[in-house]
Order: sequence, then structure tokens, then C-alpha cells
Amino acid sequence: MLVSLNWLKQYVDINGHTPEELAELITKTGIEVESVAPIAEKMTDVVVGHVQSCEQHPNADKLNLCQVDVGEETLQIICGAPNIASGQKVAVAKPGAVLPGDFKIKKAKLRGVESNGMICSLQELGVDEKDVPKEFADGIFVFHDEVKIGDNAVELLNLDDIIIELGLTPNRADCLSMLGVAYEVAAILDQPFTPQEEVINPVEEPAADYISVKVEAPDLNPYYGAFIIKDVKIGPSPLWLRNRLIAAGVRPINNVVDITNYVLLEYGQPLHAFDLDRFGSDQVVVRRAKENETITTLDEQERILKPEHLVITNGEQPTAIAGVMGGADSEVQEDTTNILLEAAYFHPNAVRTSSKDHGLRSEASTRYEKGVDPNRVNLAGKKACELLEKYAEGTVLNGVVEFDDLNREPEQVEITTSHINERLGTGISDEEIADILRRLQFGYEQNGELFKVTVPTRRGDVELFEDMLEEIARIYGYDNLPYTLPGGASQAGGLTLHQQLKRKVKNYLQGAGLDETITYSLTKANRAEQLVSREVKEQAKAAVRLAMPMSEEHSHLRLSILPELLDSLSYNIARKQTDLAYYELGTVFISEEEQVIVQPKEQLRLSGALTGEWHVHPWQQEKKSVDFFVVKGIVEGLSELLDLPLSYQQAKLPDMHPGRTAEVFLNNQVIGFIGQIHPKLQNDLDLKETYVFDLNAEVLFDSYEIEEAFQAIPKYPSINRDIALVVDEQSFAGEIADTILEAGAPLVKDVRIFDVYQGEHLESGKKSIAFNLLYMDPNRTLKDQEVEKAHEKILSAVKERHQAELRG
Repeated sequence: MLVSLNWLKQYVDINGHTPEELAELITKTGIEVESVAPIAEKMTDVVVGHVQSCEQHPNADKLNLCQVDVGEETLQIICGAPNIASGQKVAVAKPGAVLPGDFKIKKAKLRGVESNGMICSLQELGVDEKDVPKEFADGIFVFHDEVKIGDNAVELLNLDDIIIELGLTPNRADCLSMLGVAYEVAAILDQPFTPQEEVINPVEEPAADYISVKVEAPDLNPYYGAFIIKDVKIGPSPLWLRNRLIAAGVRPINNVVDITNYVLLEYGQPLHAFDLDRFGSDQVVVRRAKENETITTLDEQERILKPEHLVITNGEQPTAIAGVMGGADSEVQEDTTNILLEAAYFHPNAVRTSSKDHGLRSEASTRYEKGVDPNRVNLAGKKACELLEKYAEGTVLNGVVEFDDLNREPEQVEITTSHINERLGTGISDEEIADILRRLQFGYEQNGELFKVTVPTRRGDVELFEDMLEEIARIYGYDNLPYTLPGGASQAGGLTLHQQLKRKVKNYLQGAGLDETITYSLTKANRAEQLVSREVKEQAKAAVRLAMPMSEEHSHLRLSILPELLDSLSYNIARKQTDLAYYELGTVFISEEEQVIVQPKEQLRLSGALTGEWHVHPWQQEKKSVDFFVVKGIVEGLSELLDLPLSYQQAKLPDMHPGRTAEVFLNNQVIGFIGQIHPKLQNDLDLKETYVFDLNAEVLFDSYEIEEAFQAIPKYPSINRDIALVVDEQSFAGEIADTILEAGAPLVKDVRIFDVYQGEHLESGKKSIAFNLLYMDPNRTLKDQEVEKAHEKILSAVKERHQAELRG
């Protein structure tokens, strides 16, 4: 909601508060202010000028030489606007003026003729192109109202205004109107505010002679009022009205349309004006649409209707989609003289359905969907009649033809001072609560500490004690609520073991060079069951689909974090970011039933995705691309961090590379997998070689033992031995390393693989694996004979179990 400060000042005295101070007060009482900004940049020396003469430039066909009276002097100005003419009153930037964009106006010569100043268009004065009236879109602005020569044009055009943008929550529909904002600001500042009464002067001729109203769907349309205004003259709106529309981001069109838009902004009640002569009937019938019935709306689009849509008809053909958009056949045009003005209450669900199905979001539908004040519907119609009578020279016929089954009874809520104080922890007195209700303009009856509050219908969000509690708290001031530590707490704060482990793991991964991401828990159907670990598949029957998804892109709860991580990689690579490493510690959602009756189980998982270069040293001309062993090394580092013995077994998994994938085991239980995603999936996502890991973080954390462990720094020297073993190419190096550790115990403390070779001097189907063995005893110096004995034992064990031969 865009709130014009100049407009707001017409209702409430806000003097003494800067726009920024007012914005802070509004925010502190529960409505977020998204921005405070001037409607246009600051300007100087822009005044009203009178074009005394306008002649063609002697040296240019498309330029005009004008003599313009600006009050104190007459300026010679050259203007190229197509709509410039003698006798006009225009906005003139005098020499020395500064326009938006720091554009300085100076004396100049154009085609040999002196020009002193500039006759301005609205765009040059800082008005957004979309808000400029069509008649001035391609030329200079012309004042139609009575204005004095030499007056400040910036003030007359409301370009000195400040716009406060409110970020309203759905429950605060009352502030989708200037009157609603005025009530709110008056309560905040404790200033009086009473809306002006609508004053019309109808003739004796009854409106019922021209129209009748029939509502066939009273559940969707409990009130419909039809006003008749005759003999209107279509023309431009007065300057003040156009200024207020432009400030609210609405483009002025003509006086009739502008008046309905103005009332919508002021009262929060949508209206619609039909051309009575084009309406095609003397009756209004409101009904549900027929299957496949059509209407051509104001945007010249043919709409196919369904029975779920509510329409306004002339008894036969639809003339408007209720609360959304009118039909093209009965719209107000330049030759319109008689108007049928609609003021109605439509059910929010009906408007929401029509708006969503036809993709039509408008200021009117937004207000109907959130709910309008039932007591303001008829008043808004009267206000529009008052303005049409005054600014369109219309004749308002007597009475309103209406169908009325609308409940206008206000809500009644009981509160007690003690209950309020108990909830808020305050010591508010009965008098203070009464004063807050007065400021809010809520009616009440008081009996001691008991208040029976009558909530105005404009505040449809207040129905319960908790709603009234919020109203009391926000006007009392959230800053005034006491703050204390919880009673009985010996210590404040503290992290659980799981919270500590989360931070520990995140710190490790960030230190390893990965960036944290937070992706959607919701994904599309074809991604929901993609890249799912085996143990998750065994538990989940299928991915959970939302009952009412906002879109198909976010229709299912994820079973794996990886699909959305890969999508993030793809998004960033498309924007020239090639070396990426992401991780996420988040939940997946597992349901053991195909038809979800209970809430799905949430499981914490740790996932990562890496692509591009891992290390680059340009000076040394070295670089290392991400590969399987980089990802495996990251997981092994995590294993060491948590002191958990992880093991790996080659596996073939859907959407993963068949030769570069391994499942991860902890205590012989599958907890995830690592590897390269399948080349086809890489191509689909426009990725190069991409490696991933996915681990069950809950199992890792539950298996973690909090006991601190350490190893003393060895006092005695160690011995390193290298061996190269020739084995079948299908043999697993990890299994051989385990055999070496087992056979060499207790002297062999560490085994590292540093080379794999296949090729010349080796038989076909064989490979050579080189191991580095670390021998050490923490209590003494080893002798060569001991090491040699252990070495022979190791060679015998690998030969027996793996048919390994020492490479010659």
C-alpha cells in the first residue's frame, strides 16, 4: 500500500513528526514500513507559466518559439512538444532550475535563436511513465484547473510529496485504504480523526425507474447496490484528484474512472461504473457463470467462464466478472452520458477463484479477497456519487436499488485487565486500557476491570481475546513491555550436543572450502525421488505430495537434498561461476505410508555437491579438478573429526556414475553414498563432471561419543617402508590396506596408498598398488629384525587373501 503523506495530512495532524519518525512509529505498532521515499527528486525554480504566443521557429519545422509569462518576467522559450499552443498554462523550469537527474537549466541557443528555460513534461519532472495521463504522454503538461501564473508548479503537481510504502500482512486489510491508514495513524499519535460525511443532492426521479437488481447467488454476493447518475460529462479529473492517483501509482484516465479509483483508494471499497446505455437491459442479475460461457473483458481478452465464477449480467449476457474486471461492451467511453454505478460486497473466495483462474490481479480483487468493510460499501457508492455530481456534472437519481442480505453486526470481545497483564507481564491499569480503546475508536462497556469491546466492522481481523490482546500490546508499545530472564533458571542458554555437532561439522566443511546453502524443502515431482540413498528408499514408500501446492515446482517434500543443490550449481554455472563447492545440513521427509495420514518423519542429512577446479596455483602452473578422491577425502576428514570408522563399498545407484560411486557404511549399516552423478543427468543440468556426497547426519551424531581421546606425541623414532603389490585389477585397495593393518599389528600404525599403475611390464588384467607403511612403538625404539618379521607376515597375509605378489 502506497501512502501519500500529503493526502494523509488531510485526515490526521502529523505535524511535529518527520516522515522517518512516523514510519518508525508505524513499524513499532505492527505494520512494516518497506520504504520512505519522495515521489520525485528535489526541484527548484519550476513555476506556472502562461503561453502568450506560440509561433513556428524560423529555422526549424518541428520547433516552436514561445513567449511565456512566468509572473515576474516573460521568457522566450523554444519548445518542440506537439501539444504546445498559445493560451496554455504550463510548468516552466526557469534558467538556473534543477530538474530530476541533476539536470540544470541554462540559457541556450537553438538553431540560432535564444531560449531561456524549458516548458516541462511530467516525465521531465520525475513522474513515472506508467502514471502519466495518456493525453500528456507524448508532450508537455497543461494545467486545466485555475492556477496562478508564477505559482510553484512542484507543489501544485504534488511532486513535493513523500510516499510511505506499507508491507501489509493479510489480516490488515483495513489499511488497504487511506481511511484505514488514517484510523491507524490517529491511534498511534493519539490524534482525532473522523471521516467526512458523504453529501449528495439527488433529484426526485427514482433510480428504480431505470434498473432492478436480482441476486441468484446470495451466498457469494450478500449485497449489491446500483446507483444511477445521468447526464455526466466525460473529461479530465481535477488536478488534486489526479495528483492523489499518481501518488498511489494509479494512472489517471478520465473523471468517471478516476473517481471510482479514488474511492477505492480512500475507502478500500471497489466500485465499477457501467455505461447504462450500453448495458443492454434494465435489470442487473448476479449469478454463477454457465459452463463455457464467455465474456470479453476490458483488456480485450475473451474469457471462458465456469460455474465457480460469479458474474454480473444484464439478464442474458455477462457484463463483468464480479470483483475482478468489467466487460468491454459496457465500459465507460468518451461519449458516455448515463452511468450505472455498482457498489457490492462479494465473498472473498469467489473473487479469489475468478482472479486466480483468469490470471487477473487488480487493486479491486486484492481488496475483495482480503475482505472489505460491510458498513462502508454503501458509503463508498455515495461518495462516488458526490464526486460525480461535482466533477462530472452528473445528476444523481434518488435512492439506491439494492439487494441486501449482508450481516453488518460488529464482533463483541470481552477482556479483563488482569488477564491482559497476566499474558503480557505488564501492570497496565483499567484507565490505560480504556484510553487505548478510545484511541483505537473501539466501542466498549466497562464494569471494573471487565471490558465488553465492540469491534468496528472495518477491523475484520479482531475476533478473539488474543486479537484484542495484540491491539492493547501494540498501542501500549512493545518497547514498554518488561523483559526478564525466565524464573528459576540457574544458567542462561547452552547448546545441546546435537547443536554443538552441527556447528562443528559446518565449521569443518567451511574450512575445507565448501559454501553453505539453504535450498527449498519442496521440489517438483520428478526431482522428489532422485538421488535418494538406499536406507531412505527402504523406509519411504514415496515422496509426500502437498494437498494444495502453490505450484508444481514446489509440490513434493524432498527425500534428498541433492537435486536442489545440483539445481543451484546449474543456476550459478549459467552465470559464469565455474568452480563451485556447496554443502547443506538439512532435513528430508520420510513417510512409511503411500497415503499420508500422519506427519512424515524428518531426518537430518548432510549433502554436498562439487564441480570445477578444486585447487589452482597459477604461478606453479598447477591445478586440481574435483574428482572422486576429493569428495572421499572430505568425507574421510569428517570421519576423523567425529572419530567414527566409516567404510566404503563400490555400488551402482540410479542417476549416479556406474563406475565412480560408493556407498558409505558405519558399523556395517548404510548411511549414504559418494560419487559422480551420471553423465546424462550432468548433461540435463548443463554441468561438467560433478561429484556429490549424501550422509545420514542423525546416525553420525547419535554414534558420536563425547569422551575426549588423545594420543601422546611419540618419543621414539618411526620407520617407513614402501611396498608395491601386483594384484588383479578388480581387487580393492582399501581391503588390502585393512589386511596390512591387521597383519602388521601392533607395529604398523598407518597405511597410505600413494600410487596405482597399469601398463607396460605388467600382465593384462593386473595392476600395481604402492603402499607406504608406518612402523612405530610408542614405548621403545624398534629393531630392524622386528620390522622385517612384521613385513614378512604382511606379505604372507596379502598373498594368501588377495593373491598379491611383491612387484620386482
